[in-house]
Amino acid sequence: MGGMPLNDMPWWRWRSNVRSALHMLSDPVFQRDVWLAGVDGYGDVTDAVYRLVEDTWLDNWSAEKYVGTIFRDSQEAALVDTAVLRVLRIMHQVGPDAPVAAYLEHHAWPEAVRAARDAHVRMAASDAEDPDTPPRTLEVLRIMTRTG
Repeated sequence: MGGMPLNDMPWWRWRSNVRSALHMLSDPVFQRDVWLAGVDGYGDVTDAVYRLVEDTWLDNWSAEKYVGTIFRDSQEAALVDTAVLRVLRIMHQVGPDAPVAAYLEHHAWPEAVRAARDAHVRMAASDAEDPDTPPRTLEVLRIMTRTG
């Protein structure tokens, strides 16, 4: 992920996964052209939500808990919390196995996308990266977060 090395944060792999998820959740063109079109290599909405919360447990507690380990400051954490809450609310309403279209057509989806975009832009700026580059594939994410 370009500019500033993500590994300057103690839990940079988790940061990378959160950023990847927020990036995909924040980009309506990507969602239409990749998720809705069924392009391989990027997972789907459910995969992105799991990347956002599976290691971090952000579905159980605030991102504030991770300031200094995953998030650089309280503003990043607050923006991530807002995005997580909005996306999870929709996931609970449509179901985790719902087709991509069910998310994209949900009345609150534009709010969730906007919240994810706010968090994504802040985190990308903090890492000295362009928030408008297209999301990377899950394989690239795996390579970037590989140890050793």
